[in-house]
Amino acid sequence: MTTTSADPIGQKMSSLFEATDTNHDGYIEWADYQLLIDRYISGYRMDRNDRRAQALTVAYMMLWQELLRHGNGEHRLDKGQFVNAIRAASIDTSRFNMVEAMPHAVFDIIDADGVNTISKDEFAQLLKVLDFATPDAMDRFMILDTDGDGQVSRQEFIRSVREFLYSGDLSAPGGVIFGIA
Repeated sequence: MTTTSADPIGQKMSSLFEATDTNHDGYIEWADYQLLIDRYISGYRMDRNDRRAQALTVAYMMLWQELLRHGNGEHRLDKGQFVNAIRAASIDTSRFNMVEAMPHAVFDIIDADGVNTISKDEFAQLLKVLDFATPDAMDRFMILDTDGDGQVSRQEFIRSVREFLYSGDLSAPGGVIFGIA
């Protein structure tokens, strides 16, 4: 029997909290985002001065400021504050449109060869960088590749992030990003 959540978007945001709380202390702090940035830089062997690394850092800094603004946190957010803040920040584009900026910055790093698509090898590298090794992890690539061409285009990737933030359908491609589906 499958149980469905009365709040599937909240369920996805809670999973995002778990994935972002890198030290598992029950709070999101800037240090958690800095660790994620460091994982990307190290995992993709980039120099901190690389434009992609700088864009990712700035995007995370802007996101962090928006989360603090919406989450009423001073220096850290608990799960409830984070879920409320990420929901609010995803629809409030008055200062920073995280729905557009973050996934583009992340995509530019994953797309190591710069051809505007993510290959299976590039996706496998992402899984290593994020330490997301599950037996079905590569199956997620096939779900994100909605047109079945063997590549995840920028459009497919951005659409999956939008689905993650806005769709109540946990089986939509955006639901697989953090292990929801």
